[in-house]
Amino acid sequence: MYKDDFHLAAGCYLLNHSVGRALKSSQDDFNQHFFAPWQASNKEPWQQWLAVISRFTTALSLLFNSPSEQFCPQVNLSSALTKLVMSHPRLQQAGCKVLMAQSDFPSMGFAMQKALASGAKIEFIPEHVDLTDSAQWQPFIKADIDLVFISHAYSNTGQQAPVAEISKLCKQVGCLSIVDVAQSAGVLPLNLSQVDVDFMIGSSVKWLCSGPGAAYLWVSKAQLSICEPQDVGWFSHQNPFEFDIHHFAYHDTALRFWGGTPAIAPFVIAGHSMQYFARLGIDKVRAHNLALLAQLTTELAPYVVSPVAPTKCSGTAIINFAEQQTAILAALTAADISVDMRAYGVRVSPHIYNDSADIERLIKVVKRVLNK
Repeated sequence: MYKDDFHLAAGCYLLNHSVGRALKSSQDDFNQHFFAPWQASNKEPWQQWLAVISRFTTALSLLFNSPSEQFCPQVNLSSALTKLVMSHPRLQQAGCKVLMAQSDFPSMGFAMQKALASGAKIEFIPEHVDLTDSAQWQPFIKADIDLVFISHAYSNTGQQAPVAEISKLCKQVGCLSIVDVAQSAGVLPLNLSQVDVDFMIGSSVKWLCSGPGAAYLWVSKAQLSICEPQDVGWFSHQNPFEFDIHHFAYHDTALRFWGGTPAIAPFVIAGHSMQYFARLGIDKVRAHNLALLAQLTTELAPYVVSPVAPTKCSGTAIINFAEQQTAILAALTAADISVDMRAYGVRVSPHIYNDSADIERLIKVVKRVLNK
């Protein structure tokens, strides 16, 4: 029944790990909250536009169960990560050590390398390690590690990291933790009031169906006062409209990370879409996603290389057809079934607007090629 709420072209769209489909109501909402304040009167529209940012952070608050004051809009995850790392004195020490995984999205590694102080070191968990098992993380989380970077979901492997357990390991040895929810926000529930991480970064282009340009960061209450961002602007100020060039005071909320004059348009779209998913409930999205993944992985079990257990799998199934991979991908493309391929196989990500008929359609095409 959710198909009617989204713009879905002919064919079958299963690329939700890349870009989610837009809500049909987004355009009217955009006109109302972006263009109307700009066009309807001779007054400057900033007060109405800034209300859009409040809607955005309120929606994040509902999705992740944490006060809206702990969220700050960002352009993208790389920028958010850079701002966070450069803001924290512990992460700017010459001997700082950070733990990442070889399977993390490369952009995060690029940003981390440049944001850390000279002489800092990044250690990588090898690619073969099972990142779904907290026991496999434990040997790498040592007392000399200053920050552990956790991807909630891994785009190329379909793995889900046990964030709560990993964050506990971090607390036991006294290191900071940051979770990247780019591949999980909107499909894997994450309750920040129960998961004891220090920072979170995320975007809304994928499962939250909000388009690019509306990323965000979150800072725990314990770390917020410690962080002093270097990349600031008038919206990082406690009073952005003070207009005194000789006085700067950090905003007492996460908005201290905001910076200069903000973009508004991406956050109009994102706030509207996030409200939709907050009302729907991520638990419902996940239950639907798991049902369709089970249908897929049961029928194609010999070829599934990603985890299938609900606590270990992301919203994406990775299916490897070995020497028949190219032929199957071509057949799926010819049948107007939208998937893609990375190093470990074909990626398939069913969302709330997909149904069992979509999965059955994909299975039939695959089996037709396999049985030739």
